[in-house]
Amino acid sequence: SDFLEHRIEDLEKAALDTPIPGLRLIAGTLGHTGTAEATQEQRVELLARVRELSADLVILDLAAGMDRACIDFFLEADESVLVTTPEPTAVENAYSFLRAAFFRRLADAMRTSPVRDLVREAMNTRNDRGIRSPADLLEQIEQIDADECARFREMLEQFRPRLIVNQVRNAEEVKMGFSVRSVCRKYFGLEVDYVGYINYDDQVWRSIKERRPVVIAYPQSDSALYVRQIAKKMLR
Repeated sequence: SDFLEHRIEDLEKAALDTPIPGLRLIAGTLGHTGTAEATQEQRVELLARVRELSADLVILDLAAGMDRACIDFFLEADESVLVTTPEPTAVENAYSFLRAAFFRRLADAMRTSPVRDLVREAMNTRNDRGIRSPADLLEQIEQIDADECARFREMLEQFRPRLIVNQVRNAEEVKMGFSVRSVCRKYFGLEVDYVGYINYDDQVWRSIKERRPVVIAYPQSDSALYVRQIAKKMLR
């Protein structure tokens, strides 16, 4: 908020040191920003400055939900990671978010395309054409313009979000990630990379109460083990 409201001009100055060597933190909001959501111009400016930060790796911790800023930041990231839990409502929200993010990316990429109106129409889940998924949209585009259909297929291949299932309690919930991946491939035409799961672990809430990362407070806990495994897999 200090950067967006021009109290500081250099985003580096908003980065605070932490007790962990090499790790700095930029808080999302400090105090009242005066607006409910950042404007498109503010988001573009913020992302440009984020890419200029003196850091090897920048992690954007996005809030839950499907507001425009959240989806924009998710799509801008070099690696997009979606975290969900095994509850039916959370999984349904994950599907909805992935669908919304994909159509947003497609609409931005095809602003000057002859099928842009069709893409915009497809973003409405109650459209009259019966388009319910990217796969349905692909069929419609193929009938209109073969070249745009090829572009569409390329977009599908490039959009490969990663998935993590958190607070897993049993083997059936572990399989939830594979089920999400299968459904996305079958009904959305999207390839989702299921990079792993994290077991439900009481040590997590203990570490939160202690205000210490679980991988440092309880390095031998199940949750810390799975976090390290996921991190290694993504770095590979």
